Amino acid sequence: MIRALQIGMVVMLLSLSLSACVEEKEKWSWNSMEVTATAYNSLASQTNALANVAAWGDTLRPGMKCIAVSRDLIKKGLTYNTPVKIEGFEGIYLVKDKMHKRWENCIDIYMGLDVEKAREWGRKKLTIQYGILKEDQK
Repeated sequence: MIRALQIGMVVMLLSLSLSACVEEKEKWSWNSMEVTATAYNSLASQTNALANVAAWGDTLRPGMKCIAVSRDLIKKGLTYNTPVKIEGFEGIYLVKDKMHKRWENCIDIYMGLDVEKAREWGRKKLTIQYGILKEDQK
């Protein structure tokens, strides 16, 4: 009896998770663009004394899937908390930070404290997809 209840709960949770994924997918229309991608870390030597505080005030922690965007991309719709799919990366990243105004058409992928990983990544041109909230979802 208890085993049947456990199985029923698992089935219910899986079905709720799947319906949430479908709802989330239908919430956005996705636009593509090619950008130059670099990587950054939350270290004072790369930014300032508040290295783990992003431009909109979020506290960055290793393991977070977030990016900084050049300011021209903000004008194109990549604003705070915009979901972004990055070619070659799993999952969805969120826009949490802004790059210095000297950069254009760039994203900076957050790699926590792993400087070696960021250096290995280097600089690449790649395609991203970013979510635009559908009109009926606003």
